[in-house]
Amino acid sequence: MHAEKHKPVRKGVYVLPNLFTTASLFAGFMGMMWAFEGRFEMCGIAILLSGLCDGLDGKVARLTGTSSDFGVQYDSLADLVAFGVTPAILTYQWLLHDYGRLGLMASFLIIACGALRLARFNVAAPTASKKYFIGLPIPAQACTFATLVLFAPYIPAEMQRFLPGFVLVLTYVLSYLMVSRVRYISFKEYGFLKAHPFSSAVTATLIFVMVASEPKVLGFVGMFAYIVSGPVLSLMLMRRTSMCDAQEKLS
Repeated sequence: MHAEKHKPVRKGVYVLPNLFTTASLFAGFMGMMWAFEGRFEMCGIAILLSGLCDGLDGKVARLTGTSSDFGVQYDSLADLVAFGVTPAILTYQWLLHDYGRLGLMASFLIIACGALRLARFNVAAPTASKKYFIGLPIPAQACTFATLVLFAPYIPAEMQRFLPGFVLVLTYVLSYLMVSRVRYISFKEYGFLKAHPFSSAVTATLIFVMVASEPKVLGFVGMFAYIVSGPVLSLMLMRRTSMCDAQEKLS
């Protein structure tokens, strides 16, 4: 039997993942427009939509076998706009403008640290572990601010006066975490899901039901939990490494 000839992927298929990237870029652009107009909740939704499109473009590229260096670079540029520039404008227009130059520099730090985070990721991606991210991913930073805007109306009135200060501190913390060596779970390896498919399906269903019941509340709670998980995970890994080194010295 003759070996089946390899069928080249049609050029039109390569456009598909880039369309998702373009959709992410467009959502980020619309988010900026809404932030300038004071429609902060719409801006937050636009950032979340960008996050969805950003997650889909890579998946589509891998499923269709259409990954390319062009797509990787285009995706990074779109990420800097959607998850760097847009949340920077959002935070400044929303609350940080009251702090004058301090608030302005805090917003700019989101863009600067986001650009550094993306550059480091692109350089290290070929050799980096797929199990962990080194530093907070820039989409997670942007989605944290987006969900915070949606969560803000649920904050009690007596605590609302602390919100601008909280956002200012959070801006500096998230900017630092993006360029730090703190490890975050990447969710790119599915070993546990394959080993426990039923338990994973039940857990995913419960999480979906909980978030769908109160998306504005649990969305921010989930993002904040992910932010905190990085330092906790890094401390656990450091402790495990120290224990292994101690055992090696004793043996």
